[in-house]
Amino acid sequence: MSDVKIRPLGDKLVVEVIEETETTPGGIFIPDSAREKPQKGKILAVGSGKTLENGKKEEMEVKVNDIILFTKYGGTDIKIDNKEYKILSIKDVLGVIE
Repeated sequence: MSDVKIRPLGDKLVVEVIEETETTPGGIFIPDSAREKPQKGKILAVGSGKTLENGKKEEMEVKVNDIILFTKYGGTDIKIDNKEYKILSIKDVLGVIE
């Protein structure tokens, strides 16, 4: 997990947002402000899982280094050393890209 040390709790994940540069077929660069929010990221850290009513932990379905798709407005955006990260709940994850 690079040099950023964040340990997510429960069913939370720390995700490095993957920004995809976008250029039109004519070669015009589209700035971040005009593009849709990214919905793709690499998992850097995984919490221990949700605690169930019986006290057991629900196993997480994702692992560190998985590339995931997440809901457009899910999670909390954080910025550390000019890098963009998200802290997401497992429920915000739509799928793993394989």
